[in-house]
Amino acid sequence: MTPEETGTGNTGASEAFHYLEAIEKSITAQMPRAVDELMRLVSIPSVAFPGHPEEPVLAAAAATEELLRSTGLPHVRQIPVEGSFPAVYAEAPAPPGTPTVLLYAHYDVQPAGDPALWRTPPFEPTLIDGRLYGRGAADDKSGIMAHVLALRAFQGRFPVGIKVIIEGQEEYAGERLEEFVERNPDLLRADAIIVADVGNPTVGDPAVTTSLRGLAAFTIEVRALKESLHSGSFGGAAPDALAALIRMLATLHDDRGDVRVPGLPRGIFPGAGPDEGSFRHAAGVLDGAALVGSGSLADRLWSSYAITVTGLDVPSVNGAINAVQAVARARVTVRVPPAGDPGKAAADVLDYLRTVAPWGVQVSVTDQVLGSGYLADGGGRARTALNRALERAYGRAPRDIGAGGSIPLVSTLAKQFPAAEILLFGAEDEAAAIHAPNERLVLDELRRTAIAEALFLADYAAF
Repeated sequence: MTPEETGTGNTGASEAFHYLEAIEKSITAQMPRAVDELMRLVSIPSVAFPGHPEEPVLAAAAATEELLRSTGLPHVRQIPVEGSFPAVYAEAPAPPGTPTVLLYAHYDVQPAGDPALWRTPPFEPTLIDGRLYGRGAADDKSGIMAHVLALRAFQGRFPVGIKVIIEGQEEYAGERLEEFVERNPDLLRADAIIVADVGNPTVGDPAVTTSLRGLAAFTIEVRALKESLHSGSFGGAAPDALAALIRMLATLHDDRGDVRVPGLPRGIFPGAGPDEGSFRHAAGVLDGAALVGSGSLADRLWSSYAITVTGLDVPSVNGAINAVQAVARARVTVRVPPAGDPGKAAADVLDYLRTVAPWGVQVSVTDQVLGSGYLADGGGRARTALNRALERAYGRAPRDIGAGGSIPLVSTLAKQFPAAEILLFGAEDEAAAIHAPNERLVLDELRRTAIAEALFLADYAAF
């Protein structure tokens, strides 16, 4: 709907209030339909990692295209992305004298992992007490639905120009869309960009993410023997690749849990972070287990390097045999402060691991992925409008936070469109268990996020 449809136009504060109130009511009324649509979307196992079937990913692209068409956007299509799954693109021209807003999300999801760790099946979305459980419910199919809900409120008559890009392989190979953006700048050029792939520290606590850590990831392989050997006959003298890898990885952190790799110093975040109790609860830290690292939680989570071993290729316990291992592999992820250089961080960690490798084992590296971080400039016209929209939707003013996760596309957008304001907010929260078992979305957080986005579009048009 538009101010004209509600009889408001620019005739005064009272009319403007009723216009915004109509937007809120429209989105709230849409929620039952949107929940059904989100459940159908979450039921599609759109894992775009190698080794997973492609058909569900393409099905999610088709479902996303259908959802965007339902908003009244006049131009919706799938766009091939070289080396990746298609992006879903949509646009509506800007009314005269109004800005254009680009909306971003992604339809692919992380693998579910061990099904035994889920309390409900990961791809059978389940509603429990206002929460929707399922892989991708929060990250990032909630972002798609927030955009859809916000756009439907205008019934095809949008107050600003709209562009939408929903990518299909963010979780594994987001750099493919970065290359696409660099080759097609006019397609995505906008005055403001909303990235709906983040969230609030806690439910009901509105926040705008102003910094993102970058990413460096690689697979390291340690090889010591031509082939594995009987541990009774050769153990005690033959070098064990698995033991060597364990020793190497254990040296990455000191006894407090701080990164000890030279060249990767701790950083300082200028604002407030979560309190320890809230963080322990959101992270599910067990009683008696200590948090690792030093400095404030904001420093550790948003402005410092973090190294995590995210996977190991070694014999499983169930399949273990009495053998000295010839080869072992690990996937290592380095989170890089916003201003840090991911390439240098990867090189520093790899140089260090080669230095500490024992017994002359052979070390090789494959499948390296790099992504830059992001640090927002001071807010302008768009951020002012977003602050007002979030305060109305949540009943309290938003605050600035950082994010320890990485969205490499954001830094590409910032470089490609330096005049555009990039706004990161969304329906996730720290307890949403994204990338983990039992991922869930609080449905009222989705409603408030969609209301905030729609109010922003209306306010930004009239600014």
